[in-house]
Amino acid sequence: MHWIYLILAIVSEVAGTTSMKLSEGFTRPLPSVFIFVFYALSFTLVTLALKVLPVGMTYAVWSAIGTALITIIGVVWFGEGMSIMKAASLLLIILGVAGLQYSQEHMK
Repeated sequence: MHWIYLILAIVSEVAGTTSMKLSEGFTRPLPSVFIFVFYALSFTLVTLALKVLPVGMTYAVWSAIGTALITIIGVVWFGEGMSIMKAASLLLIILGVAGLQYSQEHMK
């Protein structure tokens, strides 16, 4: 169940960040409200996940997957560019998180 909390926290955080872009600097009311709703939900869910999951690994997964998803949304939805350097950097972030998870499992 704690992994489900973490996945939902990531989705909520990505929705909050997307709402930031859609709010156009807090000039659009509904996306501006959604920023706070989604971030509150995200922090609540990640806190529930942390009852069982290790903090370092949890934060790494939360931030890395969130970064990857928001980058994909930026490219697909907002027309931001994708370069080889951007793709390689995202891959390194994901590999770093996988390494943290792998090391966590082998420390037991």
